[in-house]
Amino acid sequence: MTETRRRVFSGIQPSGDVHLGNYLGAIKNWVELTERYESIYCIVDLHAITIPYEPEELHDRVLDLAVALIASGLEADRCTLFVQSHVPEHAELAWLLNTVTPLGDLQRMTQFKEKSERIKAVSAGLLNYPVLQAADILLYRADLVPVGEDQRQHLELTREIARRWNARYGELFPEPDALIGPGRRVLGLDGVSKMSKSQNNVIPLLATPEELDAIVRTAVTDPARVARVDPGNPNVCNVFALHRVFSSPAEVEEIEIRCQTAGIGCVECKRLLAGNIADELAPVRERALELRERPDLVREVLHEGAERARVIARETLAEAYDRMGLRRNMAPTPAAPAAPAPAATPDPA
Repeated sequence: MTETRRRVFSGIQPSGDVHLGNYLGAIKNWVELTERYESIYCIVDLHAITIPYEPEELHDRVLDLAVALIASGLEADRCTLFVQSHVPEHAELAWLLNTVTPLGDLQRMTQFKEKSERIKAVSAGLLNYPVLQAADILLYRADLVPVGEDQRQHLELTREIARRWNARYGELFPEPDALIGPGRRVLGLDGVSKMSKSQNNVIPLLATPEELDAIVRTAVTDPARVARVDPGNPNVCNVFALHRVFSSPAEVEEIEIRCQTAGIGCVECKRLLAGNIADELAPVRERALELRERPDLVREVLHEGAERARVIARETLAEAYDRMGLRRNMAPTPAAPAAPAPAATPDPA
């Protein structure tokens, strides 16, 4: 397999409105990767049910996320995009991989420790989350996985699971490598914690220009800058950090100088940022409006993506079953048809 056609896999949870943290940390990079790799992307709804959720909301969240992903550039002609639960081989392979995954490895996962501290009744699904994640990747025998720092531990466990399974049953799963790209940890409006809907500090990806202006206005800036006449420190201001992403180099340089000399106030600085975000994301918003008017088109993209994914998934899972001594078809072999009786010889007259 050539470098340009190596396979990339990644997934994203339907956890609510897509925001700039999702876009800058993952989605924008995923779109760029489609130019160089065979790209498979998955809306991981099975992962989303490992913590308390509202069943009646899940379908809408999946559809909204699909709209945002397609509108951002993950069109059907560039990648395979599908919903995890539409390919049942994910759950089947996860069970097989459970049999080679030590319990202690799962209990040591940092994210499990953090999430279990916030939940009264910890489910086995939350504990086994990394095994399902490993199944997501290994099912497609992916070569590369785009990851951030918070997912490195999970990817290393995936590599370890692949090693254990291959050592026991023979080489089948490649050990996927981390693909470190320009994805970044984006701070929220509070300027302290990671942008997260649960923290109520997000900038929605599909917000209108008017909504962006109102939301960005609430962002925390340099806490030491009390009055308009006070000089600021751009290096501790998350609004300035976002300017580096959405504003031109010339604008960034000008804002940095004017902030340090009190030549620009925080209100004006935020207004400029909101306008630049709105301008860059205008094509995404327009495409999302089109897709929302045609939900059947979105469902068709997801259906076709699942069909393409299942071609690979079925092959991998069948091989895994066979290697593990599990025969999926136990129907008896049909008996050979009986030989035709010889033709009767007429009696001589």
